[in-house]
Amino acid sequence: MSDSAKFKVYEYILYWIVTIIILILAIPIIIIKFIRFLVKATGAPLKSAKYFIGFILVVIIAVTILIAYKVYVPYNIGDNTISITVDKKDSFASVMSQLIEKEILHDVRLFRQLAIITGLDKTVSPGRYDFSGMISLSSIAEKFRKRDISTFMVTIPEGLTIWETAAVIGNNANIDFDSAAFYNRACDTNYTIEQYNLERLEGFIFPETYRFWYQIELDEAIEILVDMYHHQTDDINFDSAPNNLSEKEIVILASIIEAEAQDSSELGKISSVYNNRLTIRMRLQADPTVIYAKGGMTRPLWTRDLEYDSPYNTYKNYGLPPGPINSPGLAAIKAALNPETTDYLYFVADGTGRHYFSKTLLEHNRARNRIKKSNGK
Repeated sequence: MSDSAKFKVYEYILYWIVTIIILILAIPIIIIKFIRFLVKATGAPLKSAKYFIGFILVVIIAVTILIAYKVYVPYNIGDNTISITVDKKDSFASVMSQLIEKEILHDVRLFRQLAIITGLDKTVSPGRYDFSGMISLSSIAEKFRKRDISTFMVTIPEGLTIWETAAVIGNNANIDFDSAAFYNRACDTNYTIEQYNLERLEGFIFPETYRFWYQIELDEAIEILVDMYHHQTDDINFDSAPNNLSEKEIVILASIIEAEAQDSSELGKISSVYNNRLTIRMRLQADPTVIYAKGGMTRPLWTRDLEYDSPYNTYKNYGLPPGPINSPGLAAIKAALNPETTDYLYFVADGTGRHYFSKTLLEHNRARNRIKKSNGK
């Protein structure tokens, strides 16, 4: 879908061909034929019918050329973009009213007839249609027929929680629904189970750059976001997951990995730590799960936060939390499925965006102390 209608080269060629035919051939032929008809009709009444039929045929040809000229030849409506918005309930008459009001049509009756002939008057797809520069009645009808609606881009980064995603969506000035509506819908269990067989959509709103159209409805936007998850993961074999994890559990684990990894080169190692812990039934003790359980934080975790009572708190509970804590990217999902082969059970941030990995608690504590000293703490 394009944001503006650009006239094609062949349409300019057609314009000049039609113009030449009309100016050089059609008009003189009509005049000559009419004169011949008058002369013949006066001098030879019996032959007048033949010449009259010839004259009518020429007129029909000329009118056809004139109509083609008006339908296909471009005219300029200016460089500024003129937009009309079509709602789902709008009739063709209301669309025509907008086209007339904004002076987009240069022949209203002819365009109405063109719409009837092509069936355009039966339905016009909703959306915002932009017009500028050189257009023709044919290109206007074609834009509606192809649903060449104007669009805008929305980017959902990796690792956003459902409420952060709702803020990105709701804060976009081109979207009609707000963040609260998006969040409530995405967390509406009845809706998500019925539509997607998921208790919540956390983790399944795939991080990607999307092309949305103006006046997109809430459920349409959600469907696009969730469909992208399925599109991106169609080729992944979740049956080969380590620790016999299900697809949902892989997404849960991937969301934790996504939250921990600042450097994508560490995704596989971080995955190995959590998979190793799951194998030996050791608590994951993942800080991001506590942060998520407490609804997000703008401060570092305190020791007492680790005692927060929540099924998402992996310091208190064994295994994975009940659901994803964000929307992981494809790389994190693949890392959860294919961890590096290591003996690591611990890691600690080194202050540079990377981590130091350890096999034992003793080694881990030494690494923590060393990092604290190097950071002057």
